[in-house]
Order: sequence, then C-alpha cells, then structure tokens
Amino acid sequence: MVLGVPDGAVERASDSNGTAGEVFHVFLKLGLTAFGGPIAHLGYFRDEFVQRRSWVTESGFADLVALCQFLPGPTSSQVGFAIGLLRAGIPGALAAFAAFTLPSTILMLAFAYAADLIDGSTGYGFLSGLKIVAVAIVAQAVWGMARNLCPDRPRATIALLAILVLVLWTGAFGQAAAIALGAAVGFAWCRDDAVPAPLHHVFGVSSWVGLGCLASFLLLLAGLPWLASTSGWQELAVFDAFFRSGALVFGGGHVVLPLLEAETVGKGWVAADSFLAGYGAAQAVPGPLFTFAAYLGAVLERSPNGMAGAAIALAAVFLPGFLLLLGALPFWNVLRRRATVQAMMRGANAAVVGILGAALYDPVFASAIVDGASFALAVICFVLLVAWKAPPWLVVVVGALGGKLIATY
Repeated sequence: MVLGVPDGAVERASDSNGTAGEVFHVFLKLGLTAFGGPIAHLGYFRDEFVQRRSWVTESGFADLVALCQFLPGPTSSQVGFAIGLLRAGIPGALAAFAAFTLPSTILMLAFAYAADLIDGSTGYGFLSGLKIVAVAIVAQAVWGMARNLCPDRPRATIALLAILVLVLWTGAFGQAAAIALGAAVGFAWCRDDAVPAPLHHVFGVSSWVGLGCLASFLLLLAGLPWLASTSGWQELAVFDAFFRSGALVFGGGHVVLPLLEAETVGKGWVAADSFLAGYGAAQAVPGPLFTFAAYLGAVLERSPNGMAGAAIALAAVFLPGFLLLLGALPFWNVLRRRATVQAMMRGANAAVVGILGAALYDPVFASAIVDGASFALAVICFVLLVAWKAPPWLVVVVGALGGKLIATY
C-alpha cells in the first residue's frame, strides 16, 4: 500500500508488467492512423487506452489531459508520453514518443525532399475525408467522457461554463482559463461529494528528478539565446529557435505555427512558399503536428539542413514540453491525493469535457463539414465507431475513401 492511498487504488507500470516493445507496437499503430490534430488524438488515445486496453482509467486519463492542457507543449504527445511512462517506465515513455512521432516525421521528410513531385489537388479528397473522420473521433470522445465525467448537474454545468468561456475567449489561453474556472467551481460545488479512493499514478519520477527537469527547462530557455549569439553556431541558433517555439506554446498543434513562422520565415531561413506548402502537407499526415518542425529543419536554406536540420528541429521543439511534464508529475501525484484537490479535479475534468465539446464544433466540425454529403459521411464514421465498435484505422480508411468519392462527384 502506498502511503495515504488504499490498496487497489494505485496505477503503476509494475502492476501491468508492460514492456517498451508493447508500448511501441500500440503507439506505432496510433502514429499511423491518428489523423485530425491534438483533440482528435485524445479521442484515439481514450479509445485505445481507456476503452480497449484499460491501461488507464477514465478519471486518470482526464487528469492527465487536464495537466497537459495546463503545460506548454504538444498536449497529445505529452499525454502519450505519460501513458508510456505509466505503462513501462522511462523506456515506455521514449517508446511511446518514438512510435507516435516516427510515421509523420518520415512522411514530412519525404515531402521535404519530393515536394515538387506532389500534386496538391490529388490528395484534396483524401484530406477532406480525414478531417471528417476527426469529427467522428472527437464526437465519440465527447460522448463517452461526458457520460463518465459529467454524471450530475454540477459537473454538467461546469462543462457548459467551459464552453461559454471558449466562446468568449478562444485559443489555448482560453482553454487554460476554462480548466482553471472548472477547478474553482469544482472546489465550491463538489466538496460535499463522497471522495472516492484516490487513484495514484506511480510514474517512477522522484521529486529531485522533477526539480532537475524544471531547472533544465529554465536554464535552456534563458541560456540558449545567449549561447547562440555568442558562439555564432548556426546549430545552436536553430535549436534555440525551435526550443522557444515549443516552450512558449499552450495547447500544441496549430498554435505553434505562428511561432515557427516567426522563427523561420521571419529570419529568412525558410521561404514563405515552402512554409505554406509544408503546413498543407502536415494536415494530411497522422500523428503530432509538431513534426512539421522536421520538415522545416530539412528545408532550411543554410546549414544545418537536410536530415541534420530535421533532427535538431524535432528534438528541440518536443524537449521543453517533456521537461515540464516530468517536472510536474511528482508534485501532481502529491497534490491530487488531497480531498480539496479531488474536488477541484472533478471540476477540471468536467471542464475538459466542455473543451472537447467546443473543439468538436470549432475547428473540427466547422472546418470539415461543408455540405450534406460530408455530414452524412461523419455520421457513418460515428456509427461505425460507437455502434459497430469498428477499429479506428478502418474508420480512417472509410473516411478517406469517402472524402475522395465526395470530391470526385
């Protein structure tokens, strides 16, 4: 028994005997099929790790999502990293990151080397279909999480308040504000609820390691610009530019694009046309949008570029988010066991449902559903997922082919 935690209420990697190979296999499948951006990725993760494999509970998954929404960095990759860490320790976390990131990295590098050979109109229908699949994936996630995390009037109201916050205040900071409001309202409304046995995530990260990761993050954020300017090394300048882009973005995904544009196009490192072409290609690949950094590193107009530039850019843009996550996890475990924090987490979890609900409309639904045919395809994909329990990869295939068919006729 963990101190302060009843027996049977502990989630730890050793309880499930997970291996890095097992984690790599599952995340590689997701890396090949998880289309639709970070919100859709969370839907894929919930289906795979909560519903199918029971690697994490519904409330545990929502806790991780809430924490990663608070932290800068790529939210879905941080959640995947944490699930891999929970399942198989540090090797599992690295396996989850590598497997989830590898497919889209390879595809973005292939596009960087062969951009002139790709006809943008050819893949338009497939891209439209993949965006429609994202509608079904997110709708399934909202439906399932709402039933489990908003079972009463107070929490349903918190979810509604989160949606209203995002209507008034769009963007990543609006998401953080919605979660903060949900936690505050949960503290006021949910304290009288019976407190369940706290589910304690044992990640194997000590407080000293956490403090070291936080110190490393601050040291790199403050020191890299000075090192790059005084040394004159272009490699350090590239690492610094992508590190700051990853460190200063909340919510991940599309939010990082303006930062990357300022650090590359704004400095004359990448042509504006090349940036926009890569951004378009990034919409058509599975996995995290942060792998767009690999494309940018490869097409830099001065060395380091090619494979070396891609490796530097990719490592730099992901590193700050993972350092912050490892720094927060040990203290998150301690705080979330308190009764008051439990009440706040119930409110924050309900707010996460509201955030997903708002994202289901904009940008997911608004950008994908343009006519009756696309709406019908989204409903078909949703029914396949919810009623027929079809695997996500099959729904992706159906959606892509359906989108191509709609575009053709």
